[in-house]
Amino acid sequence: MSRRHFLLRATQALAATGLPAWAHTTRAADIELPARQLTLGCSIALSGPLGAAGVEQVAGMQAAFAEVNRQGGIHGREILLDIKDDGYVPANTLQNVTGMVDSQSVFALISPLGTANTAAILPLIEGKGIPTVGPITGAPSVRSPQQRNIFFVRPSYADEARRLVQQMVAMGLRRIAIVYLDNPFGKEVLGYMSSALDEAQVERAGAYALAVDGRNGEEVAEKVFADGPGAVLLATTGVANTAFVLPFRARAKSVPLAGLSVTIFVSELPKLGEGTRGMAAVQVFPDATSSKSMMVRRFQSTMKSTGAKPEFLTSGSSLEGWINAQVMIEGLRNAGKDLTRERLRAGLAGIRSLSFGDFSVGFGNKAPYVGSSSIYLAIYAENGRRLS
Repeated sequence: MSRRHFLLRATQALAATGLPAWAHTTRAADIELPARQLTLGCSIALSGPLGAAGVEQVAGMQAAFAEVNRQGGIHGREILLDIKDDGYVPANTLQNVTGMVDSQSVFALISPLGTANTAAILPLIEGKGIPTVGPITGAPSVRSPQQRNIFFVRPSYADEARRLVQQMVAMGLRRIAIVYLDNPFGKEVLGYMSSALDEAQVERAGAYALAVDGRNGEEVAEKVFADGPGAVLLATTGVANTAFVLPFRARAKSVPLAGLSVTIFVSELPKLGEGTRGMAAVQVFPDATSSKSMMVRRFQSTMKSTGAKPEFLTSGSSLEGWINAQVMIEGLRNAGKDLTRERLRAGLAGIRSLSFGDFSVGFGNKAPYVGSSSIYLAIYAENGRRLS
């Protein structure tokens, strides 16, 4: 059985059979809400290998909610965030969210970061009927038609992998290697990239496991270089990606590198420096540095007006956090003043076209709820400078 099918079956079984005590609940279990406040829970990496990206995500959410609170909140309620650091460790994510739910301190959840982290809390989300917006993962293994309470904004990693391979085929590249993070995220994406290469009838070079903290980056770079691929696909992210790219670029300056939407974070660009020359990466949201984008202009205006740090104004992670917050805000508006978790769930599911001008989100009342299928491709020069 593949890991994808295992995760899907395990999640569905837990939600249906109720092995944990709380999973016996089949409808949203509501908590008593204060008349003037509503708290959203967020377990996210603020430390560890993806800590910088988590901090950027939180900055975007905080700005969006600060702006709406200045305007009177949603139906008179101020939106608060209860943020807990999980260090990108799934067990910590589960512990954080379980504590929030058991203490009845949060009404809904937003922006869990990571594939295994999201998988860890799926049974709890479905068992307790807790609306959850914007998991920061494109893994199909955590998406199923049986899920009623989780709302993904970004498209799938399988779609991203196909887009990258299409680009490589169009460039005439052959014998392509894959470097993947040695965790559930990386192993799952390795499968999608391998399948996409097979479908395109492109010869595969080796597949190389990269430690989550990047400690074997030099060793992996040497092995990939010795393999002599025509290009390298990156199922990597955060500091580990940097730990591989820099030593590989020192050996092979002209070999194309192509990664996912989560491969390159703004916080890593200063470290990558010249290493971004010849890199390509999927984007699932408009370029956060582009003033041509109507959505980016609105995002940056919000960030400035709420006093966000300047570096967050051009962060793709901050933009994603801001978008997730906007989706939650729209769902709360749709749910009405007499708020329950089920009303919020329905309010989110009913979003058909939340438009930001050049980008929109819609769920269309059909699970699995995935709000966007937009996929862009960015090509980089040195120091993260965008060529397209």
